[in-house]
Amino acid sequence: MERIGAVVIGAGVVGLACARTLAQRGIDTVILEQHDTFGSETSARNSEVIHAGLYYPTGSLKAELCVAGRHLLYKFCVSHGVSHRRCGKLIVATSTAQESRLHALLRHGENNGVDDLRLLGAADARALEPGLRCTAALLSPSTGIIDSHGLMLALLGDAERAGATLAVRSPLRAGTLADDGLELDVGGQDAARFKAGIVINAAGLGAVRVARSLAGFPATLIPPAFYAKGNYFTLAGQAPFSRLIYPLPEPSGLGVHLTLDLGGQARFGPDVEWLTHSSTDPKAMEYSVDPARADAFYAEVRHYWPGLPDGALAPAYAGIRPKIVGPGDPAADFLIQGPETHGIAGLVNLFGIESPGLTASLAIAERVVEKLRLI
Repeated sequence: MERIGAVVIGAGVVGLACARTLAQRGIDTVILEQHDTFGSETSARNSEVIHAGLYYPTGSLKAELCVAGRHLLYKFCVSHGVSHRRCGKLIVATSTAQESRLHALLRHGENNGVDDLRLLGAADARALEPGLRCTAALLSPSTGIIDSHGLMLALLGDAERAGATLAVRSPLRAGTLADDGLELDVGGQDAARFKAGIVINAAGLGAVRVARSLAGFPATLIPPAFYAKGNYFTLAGQAPFSRLIYPLPEPSGLGVHLTLDLGGQARFGPDVEWLTHSSTDPKAMEYSVDPARADAFYAEVRHYWPGLPDGALAPAYAGIRPKIVGPGDPAADFLIQGPETHGIAGLVNLFGIESPGLTASLAIAERVVEKLRLI
């Protein structure tokens, strides 16, 4: 049976970052991707925002890896020519009753290591963004936007230059725990079976399914799988703001916010639509956007931008987040599960890697290497 140094399952932004890090350490690395190309699920269907790291619980992996990952990501973008812009973000209170939450968010962000936040009064916020309606705002200058496809191309390029190989249309069918690695049964046109000393489960939407397919892996350590769809709408005409505009966060997400792409197109979203089907096959995920959902968008957006014209929103795209807790439950942290948890040498599972996964991707890869004790 052929033996490979490392196999990364899933060629999204986190999987590619992990493959790059392993390959650059001289480990023979293969990336398995079930689709025709890399980065075609969650990594391709998100807000493309570089987050500062102010929202997440202090001490959580999300907070730690977002802040560390942001610094790494900006450096990577500069060194690799990845298109990005540090445009900044305003988080807005739209009533005086919300202002205490804004002050609390400022303190929370500072506790997380975000050291450039500024609290603004209504007049100062409107001086930056005249169309904005708010009673106060929190300015996050280090928030930015990025070309996620360009980022993944650069990560893949680094990985391949270091000797990694991307195998597309190569879904993992099953795996078996062995004394000296994991035996993997790979499907697709070039079906194969081989043994890997290191396996990184970075399958995103399919991470729980992949873990369940590993014969001998303790079922009690596999979290449940939930899926939250986020719908986006584009704005017809010129963008009304030069910065990203976010309402105060809600329990299941960051609210219907305004983001910009690098071409200046404004879009709104995501909302949160919990999917109720029981399928764990990402190929069964449905990405169409119901135009009727725009009604709720108009109401939410007009809290902070009352100038939104009727009929200005058009369905754009949707993305799906891999969740490990369901609706109504407190948000879960990233679950990076290594040998210290499950006792299986060389295996790291990445569960619930949703936002801020793109921002944190390079830091997640470093944490994976730490779990494997390769540094």
